[in-house]
Amino acid sequence: VQLQASGGGLVQPGHSLRLACEATGFDSEHYVVGWFRQAPGKKREGVSCISTWQDRTYYADSVSGRAIISRDTVENTVYLQVNNLRPEDTGVYYCGAGPGWAVVRTTCEQVLGVDFWGEGTQVTVSS
Repeated sequence: VQLQASGGGLVQPGHSLRLACEATGFDSEHYVVGWFRQAPGKKREGVSCISTWQDRTYYADSVSGRAIISRDTVENTVYLQVNNLRPEDTGVYYCGAGPGWAVVRTTCEQVLGVDFWGEGTQVTVSS
């Protein structure tokens, strides 16, 4: 079981970024998969989560209206597109997966019940 995150980088404020979380060894359709970020000196927080099985998504207030989370069935990959990036979006972004029966909002808001974590990808928003 592996989650591989990619797509981070240095971007200017106002620009967009798309992160990818490729799942191998399991079908992400049956899991709650999410993106979590950790800024320097802060706790890891949920950004957005998706459950294809439950047909539910969750967005943190900080990215609501600027982010879109989606899943590609064929590639078994979850994407997070974030538009109009802000300096406060800076951090290491991790993808994680938890059981498919979990409440999507709870998994994301509380960073609860995440069974698998991928390596993080750094996102830096700066001019």
